[in-house]
Amino acid sequence: MKRFLLLSLFAGIVVFLAACGSNELENTLDWEVQSFEGTTQEGESFSTDDMEGKVWLANFIFTNCNTVCPPMTRNMVKIQEQLKKEDINAEIVSFSVDPTVDSPEVLKEFGKKYGVDHSNWSFITEYTQEEISTFAQESFKTSAVKTEGNDQVIHGTAFYLINEEGLVLKKYKGNTEVPFEQIVEDTKTIAN
Repeated sequence: MKRFLLLSLFAGIVVFLAACGSNELENTLDWEVQSFEGTTQEGESFSTDDMEGKVWLANFIFTNCNTVCPPMTRNMVKIQEQLKKEDINAEIVSFSVDPTVDSPEVLKEFGKKYGVDHSNWSFITEYTQEEISTFAQESFKTSAVKTEGNDQVIHGTAFYLINEEGLVLKKYKGNTEVPFEQIVEDTKTIAN
């Protein structure tokens, strides 16, 4: 009987320690990110397939945006700084929803304006409007619609956390009431 109790106690401790060390998040979305290609602000080729094995954050922006994109970019800069401060290994990818205007050079200048560190943050462009609209909808369940005769693009304002297997795990507010600490903590949980 003593032996059984001792084994039960040992098993309980093992389960408890395993749960404490778990790098799982609760209530994940588990949306699969589709294969998608473009060009970075440096003029280098990019593919979501290149992100396999990496933890990353993603969002959708455009440089002529006169409403939500500037605060979203400033907010992502804060997240980038916090990730660096806590030594969390994660990439950031911002997809342009206005690829006809946002050339690599324009995106590079946009990033510079907001103090983006491009060592782990890529701005992506050079695909068609239809391709980015389809990708945004299929992979992130969000819109990216540019109507004819309008220089603004209707798009989502969320930040997304993607795991090493290419699954969108979490979606967060990106322009106002941004849960900075939660984003950093969730990223740390799956990155470490």
